Amino acid sequence: MSLDPSFVADVVARALAEDVGAGDVTTQATVPDGARAVATITQKAPGVVFGLDVAEAAFRQTDDGLQIERLALEGVWQEPKTPVLRVTGAAAAILIAERTALNFLQRLSGVATLTAKYVRAIDGTGAKVLDTRKTTPTLRPLEKAAVLAGGGTSHRFGLFDMVLIKENHVAAAGGVGNAVRAARAAFPDLPLEIEAQTAAEVCEALEAGAPRILLDNMTPDEMRAIATEVAGRAELEASGNINLDTIRAAADTGVDFVSVGALTHSAPALDLSLILERLP
Repeated sequence: MSLDPSFVADVVARALAEDVGAGDVTTQATVPDGARAVATITQKAPGVVFGLDVAEAAFRQTDDGLQIERLALEGVWQEPKTPVLRVTGAAAAILIAERTALNFLQRLSGVATLTAKYVRAIDGTGAKVLDTRKTTPTLRPLEKAAVLAGGGTSHRFGLFDMVLIKENHVAAAGGVGNAVRAARAAFPDLPLEIEAQTAAEVCEALEAGAPRILLDNMTPDEMRAIATEVAGRAELEASGNINLDTIRAAADTGVDFVSVGALTHSAPALDLSLILERLP
């Protein structure tokens, strides 16, 4: 998923406005006019870096005369002490943009890193790791792009690009079959998936022609039996109670996908630091 430059510019502008307000009083008080510096962002923990476009935008919006050099690749697992980004120019501008750049870079790298850990955990199973809509409001494009950078697969973006029938939709529609048939009639060209909580609901979904079924909070034994019964007639997605300790067991059941809300709602920030050196 490529990042829309206009979206990046807007979200960075809002973040800078939130942080800087009427002005960076500490920088104004301590940094002499005309002071120049070089600053290096370094990765301090193992993981996958993502978000350099956003970090660079923070520096450029503060001073478009800053020189920025990428020192590391995005989407690649790297070890601590890896230099990531170097910025040269006005010291005041670097300091004003520092926290905004690091906030985005640490958050997005954290999502990419956690995703990479989940992807590694099910290597060889044939299943794919999916994200969810459990994202930070207004930052979904960035966080979903970070999932892709970590090797994950993007689920639907929002409520508009895929029909995903959950248990409350089923209740309102009067049953699994009714929900599937109504959704297919209303939006025949959109991808469709329905949540099932029992083997009986899976059978009902298959009979109604559901092309993809989400197995909600089922045990590995239950999912394995369903995967054998479905035998390729529909794609299967495991969801619920998935963590790094349980995802391998879920993926080994024969499902096609495993969705993990934690990728975006619980990813810890990747530790990065910015060290500035004043130039003569």
